Amino acid sequence: MSSASPVPSTSPRVALVTGVGRRRSIGSELALGLATDGWDLALGHWQPYDERLGYERGTDDPAAVADECRALGRRVELVPGDLSDPAVPEALVATATERLGPVTGLVMSHCESVDSGILTTSLESWERHYAVNARATWLLIRAFAERLPEQAAGGPAAAHVVALTSDHTAHNLPYGSSKGALDRIVIAAAIELAARGVRANVINPGPIDTGWMDDRLRALGTADTPAGRLGTPRDTADLVRFLLSEQGGWINGQLLYSNGGFKTS
Repeated sequence: MSSASPVPSTSPRVALVTGVGRRRSIGSELALGLATDGWDLALGHWQPYDERLGYERGTDDPAAVADECRALGRRVELVPGDLSDPAVPEALVATATERLGPVTGLVMSHCESVDSGILTTSLESWERHYAVNARATWLLIRAFAERLPEQAAGGPAAAHVVALTSDHTAHNLPYGSSKGALDRIVIAAAIELAARGVRANVINPGPIDTGWMDDRLRALGTADTPAGRLGTPRDTADLVRFLLSEQGGWINGQLLYSNGGFKTS
């Protein structure tokens, strides 16, 4: 459970957070951080994906995360869905709105991530990566924005979009290239949706061990990080919490590196 002190909120705020399939994930820490700050939450997840990857997880991690957030006094709904299905993004936003009220925070930490390169990537894998990482990101933002009213120019941030990206490309081609498409989609949203009070940013968290690293990768990642350690899901959650706060409202249309100085080349 997050150890930070709750931040009082004058009115309910609702966020949809995707990628909350495992307790040991960035998505789960994002949910707990936002719950601490007073956000009611719809938590997106897709169990077959987590089963396919085979990383560390409990019997029902989404329900466990939801219970931790409820213990912080928040309303929480679980909204499972396969984001490779083009109908699912609209359904997730609609369900979150119906059950919790208007959604003003969209935090996307979902992904399809299966390593392969130029010679080993299958057409099916390529298309699924782009469906989940790029197309679903666009469709989630569209469904989110369509429900927001226009507002006077120059007003405060009325809604927030944050997505997680990656520098991976070589030997992880469909994942890395589809994340590059995600970057452009989110940054475009900062401009195109300004009239609806949207602030949209991308975060590159660098290498964070959520169960996919072995000892060799952990050592390499630590050695390449001037801060002297690997990043944690909490590090990413702290930045997302700031971006969704009143104080973070002036940051817009940015690709932010929150990686302790990790060398990307």
